[in-house]
Amino acid sequence: MYKKIAMFLTLAALALTLAACGGNKNNNAEPSGSAGASSPAAEASQELVINATSWEFDKAEYTMPKDTPVKLTLNNTKGAHGIEIKGQDFEIHGNKSKVITLPAGTYEIHCSIMCGAGHKKMVSKLVVS
Repeated sequence: MYKKIAMFLTLAALALTLAACGGNKNNNAEPSGSAGASSPAAEASQELVINATSWEFDKAEYTMPKDTPVKLTLNNTKGAHGIEIKGQDFEIHGNKSKVITLPAGTYEIHCSIMCGAGHKKMVSKLVVS
C-alpha cells in the first residue's frame, strides 16, 4: 500500500517538475521594454550574433553602429548562457534575439546565467560607434 502511494507521489512530482521545466519553444524575439531596446516593430538594419560556449564568447570584442536598430542574437552552442550589457537594462537568455539601439560607447557584455566554474570569465566588449 505504501509503495503504491509513494509511486503515485513520485510520478505526480515528476509530472509537475516536467511541466514547470517546459519552455517556450518559440525562438522569436523576446518582448522588449528594457532601456536601449527598440519596440518589437522596429526593423533592424543588421544583425549581431554572439555565440556562447563553455565559459567563453566567440569574440573578445563585438561592434555595432550607434543609434541604429540592430538585431542582437545569442546562440548557445554549448551549455546554457545568457547575456547582459552592463549599464543597460538589457538581457537575453537562451537562443533568442532582441532588437537594440545604443548610443556610442564601450559596454561590457557578460554571461547572466551561472554556467559553471568559468562563469566569471565569460566577459566581452561591445563597441558602439
